[in-house]
Amino acid sequence: MTNFRSPTARSHNRTPVTIEVMINGVLNFVDGRIVDLSEAGARIDGASMPARSRCEIHYAGEVTYAVVMWSEFDRMGVRFPYELTHGALYNALRSARRVKPADIPPAFLSQRTTVFGRRGLS
Repeated sequence: MTNFRSPTARSHNRTPVTIEVMINGVLNFVDGRIVDLSEAGARIDGASMPARSRCEIHYAGEVTYAVVMWSEFDRMGVRFPYELTHGALYNALRSARRVKPADIPPAFLSQRTTVFGRRGLS
């Protein structure tokens, strides 16, 4: 029996991040923010370029090449022609994956411990 994967299945886990970058298109530089990153691609908010166009992502003095897969008014999804295996973006991805869910405080008041005041005096 052959193990069939759909063409849209992702082989890499996406990781939520907040990375300020500069995108170089054919004619202009645009500021953007990577909010979703994997070894194969990223979602960039605040920047938009035509689908199927090529661009450069500038971060920490390094350049990562990408192809725009989809685009909306203020965000786009890009695919890296070469998988991230080293460099500044890869290091940022590894750092984001090291953060454990236990390190993040609970979002809902019902999940927080009972304390007095902003400083947590009890």
